[in-house]
Amino acid sequence: MASGDNEHRMLFDLRGKRRNVVKVVYATLAVLMGLSLFLVIGGFNIAELFSSNGTSGNAAEPYEEQAERIEARLKKDPENPDLLLSLTRAYVNAANAQVTVEGANRSIEAEGFEEYEKADQAWSDYLKATDQPNPNLALLMSSALIQMAEFSQSFGQAEVRIKAAAEAQEIVAKARPSLNSFATLAFYTYFTGDTAAAEEARAKAKKFATSKTQEDEVDKQLDEYKKNASRYLREREQAEKAASAEGGQASPESLENPLGGFGGGGLTE
Repeated sequence: MASGDNEHRMLFDLRGKRRNVVKVVYATLAVLMGLSLFLVIGGFNIAELFSSNGTSGNAAEPYEEQAERIEARLKKDPENPDLLLSLTRAYVNAANAQVTVEGANRSIEAEGFEEYEKADQAWSDYLKATDQPNPNLALLMSSALIQMAEFSQSFGQAEVRIKAAAEAQEIVAKARPSLNSFATLAFYTYFTGDTAAAEEARAKAKKFATSKTQEDEVDKQLDEYKKNASRYLREREQAEKAASAEGGQASPESLENPLGGFGGGGLTE
C-alpha cells in the first residue's frame, strides 16, 4: 500500500523562490472525469472534497493550528493511529481550504499543495499504525492522491500516486461495498494498467445497480474512463520508445507525466 513508499512523498520542490510562485490548477481527473460518475451514481458529495468558496489563507489557519497541536502530541506517542488519523484529516482540510475556484478550474498555491504532501505522509504513517483503516479517511485520501497524480512531474511519480489512490479506494469499497465505491475503484484501477482488477471492480459495482438503465450508465461511464486510461498508458509506452530511440534513459521517473493532458491542468510559475 502507500505506506513505506517514499517515492511519492514530495513531488515539488517547495523551497526558496518557487514556494510562492508555483500554482497547481485543479482541473483534475478526480473532478472533471470523476464528477459525472459521482453525480450519476450518487452516494458521494463532491463538495465535501473542497471547503473553499474562492478564499484561502485564513480559512486554512484553524486546520493548520490543529495539525500543529496534533504533531506536538505525536512526539510523545508517534504511532497512535487516532492521532495520525486526525493529523491526516487536518492537513487535507487545510489544503482544501486553500483551493480557489475560478470558473471550471480549481487552483491552489504551493503552500496549500504542501499541505496535501503532509497529509500523504501522515496517511502513510497511519497505514503503518493500524490494521483497520478508517474508510472515511481512505475516501478523503483517494481523491487527494488522484489529484496529486495528475500534477506529478514524471510518469513514475504519477504512477505511484495512482496506485496509492486505487489502494485507498479499495479500503473504501471493502468497508462500504456499493455501486459507487466499486465503480470509483474501477475508474482508478484502469489507470494503474491492471485491467483485470478494474473489470472485476466494475462487475461488483453493477451487482448493486437497481435497474438495467443504471447498469448501462455505469458501463457507459467506465468505458469512457477505460478509453482514457488506455490513452494514458499508450502515451507512456510511446515516451519510453522515444527515449530509447534517442539513447536516453526510459525509466518512469525520466518520462514527462502526460496525465495533465486529460484534465487540462498543470504547473505554472
